[in-house]
Amino acid sequence: MRTFNVKADMPSLDEARRAVIEQVRRARREKVRVLKIIHGWGSTGKGGTLCVGLRKSFKLRKKEGVIREFIPGEDFSIFKKEALELLEAVPEVRGDPDLNATNEGVTILWIQ
Repeated sequence: MRTFNVKADMPSLDEARRAVIEQVRRARREKVRVLKIIHGWGSTGKGGTLCVGLRKSFKLRKKEGVIREFIPGEDFSIFKKEALELLEAVPEVRGDPDLNATNEGVTILWIQ
């Protein structure tokens, strides 16, 4: 699993989308199956611009077949079907510190 901290440079939503898409392309080329995106949660308590905007983008990328699945950090749990399927397919993900941590500031992308 590879981690990409998109919020580190404080990008706009459009810049963040482009950076994430480039990371997904790179991961596919390098046969990385799982990409953890750190986008932060935002200071409003409701999810910030990057969190909300990127997750909308992830839904579209899934429909387009660019990614197989995306799992919001708060759903990255052994009690969620999508996470269990990912853990079964990519067992090394079990060691990730965000598993079962309900971290709303990350999203896990399962690359095609």
